Amino acid sequence: MDKKLLCAVLMTGMFLNAWAQPKNQKNTKAAKTEVAPSEKSAANDPVLVTIAGMPVTKSEFERVYYKNNNKATADDEKSIRDYMELFINYKLKVKEAEALKMDTSKAFTDELIGYRKQLAQPYLTDQNVNDNLIREAYDRLQKDVRASHILIKVSQDTLPKDTLAAYNRIMKIRERLIKGADFAKMARDSSEDPSAKENGGDLGYFTGLQMVYPFETAAYNTKPGQISMPVRTRFGYHLIKVADVRPAVGEIHTAHIMIRVNANDPDSVKNEAKRKIFEIYNKLKSGEKFEDLAKQYSDDKGTAMNGGVLPWFGTGKMVPEFEKAAFALSKDGDYTEPVQTPYGWHIIKRLEKRGIPSFEDKKNEIKNQIMRDSRSELGKASLVARIKNENGFKENIAAKDEFIKSLDSTLANGTFNDSVALKKIKTIFTLGGKNYTTFDFAQFLAKHQTKRTGISSQAIAHSQYEHFVEDVCISHEESQLDRKYPEFHSLMNEYGDGILLFDLTDKMVWSKAVKDTTGLENFYDKNKNNYMWGERLDAVIYTCKNADVASQARKLIKKKKSDSEIAATLNKDSSLNINIKDGKFSKGDNEYIDEIAWVPGLSNDISKNNQVVFVKVNAILAPQAKKLDEARGLITADYQNFLEKTWINELRSKYSFKVNEDVLKTLFQK
Repeated sequence: MDKKLLCAVLMTGMFLNAWAQPKNQKNTKAAKTEVAPSEKSAANDPVLVTIAGMPVTKSEFERVYYKNNNKATADDEKSIRDYMELFINYKLKVKEAEALKMDTSKAFTDELIGYRKQLAQPYLTDQNVNDNLIREAYDRLQKDVRASHILIKVSQDTLPKDTLAAYNRIMKIRERLIKGADFAKMARDSSEDPSAKENGGDLGYFTGLQMVYPFETAAYNTKPGQISMPVRTRFGYHLIKVADVRPAVGEIHTAHIMIRVNANDPDSVKNEAKRKIFEIYNKLKSGEKFEDLAKQYSDDKGTAMNGGVLPWFGTGKMVPEFEKAAFALSKDGDYTEPVQTPYGWHIIKRLEKRGIPSFEDKKNEIKNQIMRDSRSELGKASLVARIKNENGFKENIAAKDEFIKSLDSTLANGTFNDSVALKKIKTIFTLGGKNYTTFDFAQFLAKHQTKRTGISSQAIAHSQYEHFVEDVCISHEESQLDRKYPEFHSLMNEYGDGILLFDLTDKMVWSKAVKDTTGLENFYDKNKNNYMWGERLDAVIYTCKNADVASQARKLIKKKKSDSEIAATLNKDSSLNINIKDGKFSKGDNEYIDEIAWVPGLSNDISKNNQVVFVKVNAILAPQAKKLDEARGLITADYQNFLEKTWINELRSKYSFKVNEDVLKTLFQK
């Protein structure tokens, strides 16, 4: 779900669902949809609640209630009554947005049209074709393929003669390979993939859904040791040599400790990074916990606080050096020696390994990947064929050819004017009882024209004609979605209401709380006792490698050396000797702060995790109110809640609403 709509959903305390009724939006082009048959209230369906003059039937409320409370029971009176209050608040907000004519603004219309295009996509493809593609992709995920390739670049809109020239070039390369030429040497000499100079065209192991579809298909259909025929992708022509096919290695769950190094760092930085990772490795071998070392030293801040834990990954998801080392670990709990990758140094620990998930578990993920993949065009092509068949598609090929023949060079030059087609308009095809003419096609050509060299206007028009037909078919099908699919109709109304709700609430609550600094300060002044610091310590925590380092640190403190001077002195031989952290700490902020006596001065040593820690308590801070800037996030959130409640009370006073208690009671009567 879109982030904006998700926010709208969360703030109401309930999901937007099929209870939404079509509203009077005469000026909102995207929202003018015919009421789907299943949305029409039954004659005997009693009105449960009337909100701002809009009746809501019992069945409508039940549908949304049980959809969003799937564990609710029919006699749960409190849950139903609480939900009714949320329902009323939500509908009142939408009513206010409509009263302010927010549903007729161009911004609303444009946004809803954008969401409609997104929501329509799953309906504008052939599901049977997609299901077959999902199964094919899953089957391919069971194997990893190692292959090399040679690429001769040619763009998709290249002139036929240039396409043929590229094809002839790659066929000559293939002939030499078949006669025994070395593939890696030919890749370095001839391939137009820049990486081939380094890797000889070797792509390593990959699995399904990691390569463009034509390339993937050719790789999986080529036997080890063989070389494919030229394969055309959007990048050009490829020759593929398969080196190996193995059962999929599956997925692995790992943690890592990382010391970051960039390729352009000076040698001194690189040497220090290497020294540090091997010091950490020695600590690990001596028995210190991987998770603790990751928290203390890893430069991957996104994972360090979680003990270095990474998401699950499979073949082709990590840089080769990392992937190879991780999958080489033989059992859970094993860890590698320091491994260097382009990102720095890593120590990798295996947490768990598994095979490819079941088809049912993997299905939705594959489906989403396919929707973003070129293979989704196969489903669209099948859909277009069905639309043509269902809607009596009939072509007038002679009229089409006559029009294309009459075109001058302006289309190729990018200066085509569709008005030339007004002189002689003819029908070129019929779909769904509607005639599409040469002028319609001319408008399409004018809209999509670009200056092209070396290709005739006739060739461009012939190519664009198929796109024009496809565009008309898809547009026709899209216009029928509300009528054909009640759930789509409901979803569009939900999104429309969600946009209105978000925009109005942003204006009345969210942005207002941020921009209204005077109101926020007044709210804080009245409620500052709700935002209190407890008793705190102003303290410095010294984490030392061992007791000897701790002793040296204490001596330097007594000599009134600064913390930076202490760190510089003690970390001269190793950057891991001492770590110093100062701040103001409450109970629960730090385990060592919780363990020491809260008295000014130096604490006793605490031995833990093969380290020695002590704390210097500078002062004990009495409880006091937090400053506005110290708790701005929490205070702003509370102010937003205050504005929300105030606004709801105003709406409840402004608009009428009435619940039919007799009907409501039937919902929770056993």
